[in-house]
Amino acid sequence: MPAFPFTAIVAQEEMKRALLIAAVDPTVGGVLVFGDRGTGKSTAIRALAALLPKIRAVAGCPYSCSPDAPAADCPHCSQGRGKTHTIPVPVVDLPLGATEDRVVGALDLERALTRGEKAFEPGLLARANRGFLYIDEVNLLEDHLVDLLLDVAASGVNTVEREGLSLRHPARFVLVGSGNPEEGELRPQLLDRFGLACEVGTPTEIATRIEVVRRRDAYERDPEGFCAAHAKTEKALQKRIVAARERLGSVTVPDAVLEAAAKLCLALGTDGLRGELTLMRTARALAALDGAETVGIEHLRQVAPSALRHRLRRNPLDESGSTARVARAITEVLPQ
Repeated sequence: MPAFPFTAIVAQEEMKRALLIAAVDPTVGGVLVFGDRGTGKSTAIRALAALLPKIRAVAGCPYSCSPDAPAADCPHCSQGRGKTHTIPVPVVDLPLGATEDRVVGALDLERALTRGEKAFEPGLLARANRGFLYIDEVNLLEDHLVDLLLDVAASGVNTVEREGLSLRHPARFVLVGSGNPEEGELRPQLLDRFGLACEVGTPTEIATRIEVVRRRDAYERDPEGFCAAHAKTEKALQKRIVAARERLGSVTVPDAVLEAAAKLCLALGTDGLRGELTLMRTARALAALDGAETVGIEHLRQVAPSALRHRLRRNPLDESGSTARVARAITEVLPQ
């Protein structure tokens, strides 16, 4: 069954914008989507991957290395490049119950037993290279897997030292997590690794709820026909993403925008400078999507909630939530 079209998703504008930004510039650091069940979180993520243009990869490479720039850490491509082919952008699910061997890779037991060879069997991190690693219910992920993901997400390389194997391979991916905040909070170390954090909720307007149900029912009754009806808008959005990627390097960020980003982070008391860096990268990617040559204050205003709400310290004297605090700071620091 084809994926539900990204352009057919009703409402949830902040989530859709964050995913598009991550598709344009993966260096923003991934996307975290928290909210009610049944609000289209996993649907949107799989829809985006299906929307993106296919990528060129070295044929036979288990890490899907680009033939134009094979990774220095790739044990396959270091032996010389062969044929190339095009593949869909990888979207890999990381199940909550996955073992560490399943995630990082391990000794290929079949080859070890039948041929007596020590060979590496790539894991989920290998399959996710150059694509998306999706973790549903990310707040329930076991601590040892969280620690492992933190190391790989920071370096872009998976190092395997086990069972007599010593190997490094590329593992650069956009980390996408979703979950329900009622089922537990995310560890601060992992939370900080996400560039953007979005809040989604169940629609409260009758017309919106009706349209969601109508579109979902039409898709389930005739997936191919429903996707064909949205093919034109999907193609237009795909072209917009490709154009934004090409434009990204030439988009300028004026000093006034950087100053506004710094003032906003100071007003909110965010730790370190990751908030400013994420604001800059995110606003620049949004400007590229909009076809703008320069980042403006309005771009900053649109992305600030997603870039900063998960970076705030708890304030026992302020009962308002993080989203309300960011909105208040935007009003004070970035006046219309």
